[in-house]
Amino acid sequence: MNWRDIPSLAALKGFEAAARAGSFSAAARELNVTHAAIAQHVRSVEAHLGMSLLNREGRKMVLTDAGAQLANDLGTGFSTIIDGVARIVEDVNTRPLTVTVTPNFAEYWLMPRLCGFWSQHPEITVTVHASNDLIDLRRDGYDMAIRYGEGDYPGLQSQFLVAGDYVVVATPDLLGNRRVNTLADLQDLTWLFSPTLPVFKRWASENGLDVDVCTIRELSSMSMITSAVRAGGGISVVIRAMVEDDIVSGRLIVVQEAAAVRNLGYYVVSQDGAETTKVKTFRKWLLSQK
Repeated sequence: MNWRDIPSLAALKGFEAAARAGSFSAAARELNVTHAAIAQHVRSVEAHLGMSLLNREGRKMVLTDAGAQLANDLGTGFSTIIDGVARIVEDVNTRPLTVTVTPNFAEYWLMPRLCGFWSQHPEITVTVHASNDLIDLRRDGYDMAIRYGEGDYPGLQSQFLVAGDYVVVATPDLLGNRRVNTLADLQDLTWLFSPTLPVFKRWASENGLDVDVCTIRELSSMSMITSAVRAGGGISVVIRAMVEDDIVSGRLIVVQEAAAVRNLGYYVVSQDGAETTKVKTFRKWLLSQK
């Protein structure tokens, strides 16, 4: 298909509307443009084809044979386009809302709250995909993502959800009555880190923990670490949002907290442009859970 061989779609649309409505004024009102714009579209199509498509007979506008044929074909073509778009929109509106999140956030923040959304909005089906992979929302077909960072995602819109500050936590029984001024005061305890998340171990080292002398056990994921910490198996550095409920309930105690980093946290990320009602509803609910 060579688009240069045909008039512009805007011009063809203007001509088809004029032919169907029977006047430039009616076509202009339908397309929300000026009378002059419709007239220019018609002239453009006629100039491109090198023939007249409309003739005026008094106050009436009469199609030539070529004009009638083109108007009929365009009407069929535009109807097909409209139907195709409508089917896609219907598919989008009826398929599940797809959300990609990191496994840790899904397990410790989203899933404990999601039952509340299901109760409030039983008409919306939500599919949660937990992965640390970098997801392209448009390419991979996701409606929304919840991602950890500073909210700078080019070509996407993002809204701050919860802070991502680091905290050092342990159970009350593990800590006992000890006084803690620095992380060095905790070097006799077992520390839990993940080799896949070296940033937490590095932060602890930069804040007073001598990682070369203390006992360190390595677990493969943050979910395993937090479970072990809850069971009293050691102490670790985690993201506060992942253990907020434990802190509030007293199951875990914050030994030390990192200074807040501006803009660092979890963000609700979605594509720029028109959004479905489902996306808007789910985002509004998420932001209400802060």
